[in-house]
Amino acid sequence: MKLVSLIALAFLAGGLVQAEEQPFIHPGLLHGKGDLDRMREKVKAGEEPWESGFEKLRADGQSQANWKLRGPFATVSRGLPDNTGNPQMVVDGNAAYQNALMWCVTGDERYARKAVEILNAWSGTLKTMQGRDVILAAGLNGFKFVNAAELMRSTYPAWKPEDVTRCEHMLKEAVLPPIKDFATFANGNWDATCVATMMAIGIFCNDRALFDRAVDYYRQGSGNGRLTHYVSESGQCQESGRDQQHTQLGLGLLAEACEIAWHQGIDLYAEADNRLLKGFEYTARYNLGNDVPFVADVDTTGKYRHQKISAEGRGTLRPIYEMVWNHYHILRGLDAPFTKQAVDQLRPEGAAWTGDHPGFGTLLFALPDQPAPDASRK
Repeated sequence: MKLVSLIALAFLAGGLVQAEEQPFIHPGLLHGKGDLDRMREKVKAGEEPWESGFEKLRADGQSQANWKLRGPFATVSRGLPDNTGNPQMVVDGNAAYQNALMWCVTGDERYARKAVEILNAWSGTLKTMQGRDVILAAGLNGFKFVNAAELMRSTYPAWKPEDVTRCEHMLKEAVLPPIKDFATFANGNWDATCVATMMAIGIFCNDRALFDRAVDYYRQGSGNGRLTHYVSESGQCQESGRDQQHTQLGLGLLAEACEIAWHQGIDLYAEADNRLLKGFEYTARYNLGNDVPFVADVDTTGKYRHQKISAEGRGTLRPIYEMVWNHYHILRGLDAPFTKQAVDQLRPEGAAWTGDHPGFGTLLFALPDQPAPDASRK
């Protein structure tokens, strides 16, 4: 019996090691190969709503192959009084990501060269990020850079291996340090940007431990950005009593983490009985002018207390709904009526305010109305 037990334990241990060493799927951040194929084919065929979504992307100033770099900077700061380099990193990151998308959809190499130019310029220069709001700078800005890098490495062989390695180094040495321990002292959108960007860096750099750390925090972290700390069973969010801008920011970032995990075979969308969808439905319902229940709450730090839902920013929908509606309703058949109303108001989704989100969700995430039974965006 002892020998059998030892053999069984060895087998199980071997299986665990094998699972941990499972290679990442590339491209596998916000967009998998199937996504890129779908976008390219639908746009080429002139099908709606993808064609209208593509026109939004193509017309945006940061999607242009003649984009003039605003950076790079060796040090980027965010937080008054010093914002050195941050506005420039924001727009250059948007341009890198959007040019990478334009390359993937059109096949026009001018966009590929521009995306690589931006990535190489910043990865050859950026050394540190700092400031009171450095976590937001690293998380939000870094997310665009790593998504652009993932697309280019996976689709553009002309990006030199040594340049890819330098980009990995920038992400690990300059972007990751501010977000590596999350933001347990802050509102949940801070934690959420740490989760999404850490997950993305883990995949791009093939660092399984880093990826797993972010996934674990989404599920059971101690701060406000943990899914079940940010969204209650009713759908009320930790920042619902603060304002609607930050509530949608936090939800959108958590959704981006789910989309990334989905491409790696991990279903965070379904966590806690589809809790994320409840947050989207509650928030969309309120921002569409409907009443919602609200329970006075206090956050995990004890600093943020809200007695009623905030009307600040109410009615201004951010372009975060398309991806979530397509996953939950089109792909999985779940009802999401208020999220769908938000999609209808925004479609075709355009750029996000200051680049907090990917934007352009109609092009990027819309699925055919009747996917095959095994439909997946993996």
